[in-house]
Amino acid sequence: METIVRELKKKVLGRTFVDVWTDNPKMIKKPASFEAFRKEIKGKKIVDIRRRAKNILFDLFGGKTLLVHQKLTGHFLLGKWKKTDDKWQPPKGPLSDKVNLFIHLIFFLNNGQMLAFSDLRKFAKAELWESDRLEFPDLGPEPLSALFDFEKFKKTIKGKRGKIKQVLMDQRVVAGIGNIYSDEILFKAKISPLKETSFLSVAELKRIYLAMKKILALAIKLGGESISDFRRLSGEKGYYDKARKVYRKTGEPCPRRCGGVVKRVKIGGRSAHFCPKCQAL
Repeated sequence: METIVRELKKKVLGRTFVDVWTDNPKMIKKPASFEAFRKEIKGKKIVDIRRRAKNILFDLFGGKTLLVHQKLTGHFLLGKWKKTDDKWQPPKGPLSDKVNLFIHLIFFLNNGQMLAFSDLRKFAKAELWESDRLEFPDLGPEPLSALFDFEKFKKTIKGKRGKIKQVLMDQRVVAGIGNIYSDEILFKAKISPLKETSFLSVAELKRIYLAMKKILALAIKLGGESISDFRRLSGEKGYYDKARKVYRKTGEPCPRRCGGVVKRVKIGGRSAHFCPKCQAL
């Protein structure tokens, strides 16, 4: 999400929504109808773009905020499409990648470009809020915030019940860490995803904290992870896949060459990938 927000700021900040199209009105959760949504958003200038956990927020002139949650397969794309036989056709290049062809929402911008949203499974949502009424009371702190130092991280984690993999992914504890990066963080910290959070020492918490900062910063630098459906605004893949150590590496030798083999287990309904030798309990 952070990668997309940074790209959106470079490409569409200051632009105005001149119109909007959808073939999936159910994606619009607020206001009650797409027509009301369209009426309110037309003519609104984008004055800021930011992120809260996995929510992308477009602050608009006049005190409105557009919230988009991309869910599992949704992602923004920027370019120009032509409609042929009721289907939006992309230009040749990255935008024609098969995962970019499920266009269900398009914002038309005042410079002639189109901000499109591709979503294979149609789980994403869009909401238009009064900016001063938009709150996220159930979300934890942002992991890359300068205000989120080790002492705050330690207080946030200590006392939480459950395995550390689950706790790291709990958006009420720390906002924005998903399945891929929780695996990568714990591998770098040499902590088993199966370890109970209450049994972590201060030294182990410090390793997790430092690994979290480094892994997330590297992921942003490399443009995110595109092992599945995520794509950048250009339609291209992110490059974190080249830096990935354990996620979806089941059966491969540990990249530390410790003699271990990457294992996959289920924790709370989600897959965890780790080396049972150098991330031993």
